[in-house]
Amino acid sequence: MADRYFVVREDILPEAIQKTILVKTLLSNGSAATVHEAVERAGLSRSAFYKYKDGVYELNEIAQERIITVSMDLEHRAGVLSSVLALVASQEGNVLTMNQSIPLQGFANVVLSIDVSQVAGDATELIELLRRQSGVRKASIIGRG
Repeated sequence: MADRYFVVREDILPEAIQKTILVKTLLSNGSAATVHEAVERAGLSRSAFYKYKDGVYELNEIAQERIITVSMDLEHRAGVLSSVLALVASQEGNVLTMNQSIPLQGFANVVLSIDVSQVAGDATELIELLRRQSGVRKASIIGRG
C-alpha cells in the first residue's frame, strides 16, 4: 500500500504528535543539544519521540526539502556524464551524491541525488531534459525526499 499524506491543523493533532514537532524544533534551532534534553523540555518520552519523529513534519519543512534521486543509463563514451552534470547545473540543480556502475555492454548506470529547490518548474521537467540529452538512454526519478 502506498504512503498517504494529510494536511492536518495543529490543534486537532494528538498531544504526542504536537510534542514530537516541538522536540524536532528544539533540536533543529539549537535550543536543545540532545534528544534527552529536548524530550524532557517538551514533556515527551523518548520512545514516543522515536516512534513519531520520521512520520511527522511541519509543512514548511517538507516544502524546503526538495531532493530527488535519479537513475540513468548513460552511453559509455567520453563527455556524456559531464554533459549531464552541466545540464543539471544549468537548471540550478545541485548534485549532492553520485554513484556510477562500471559500464557493461556500452552503458553505465548513474544514480544522482539532486537538490532541486532552486530549479524553476517541476522536477519532472528536469527529467525530460535529461532524457533528451545526447547519450542518455533512460532517466527516471526513483526517490524523493
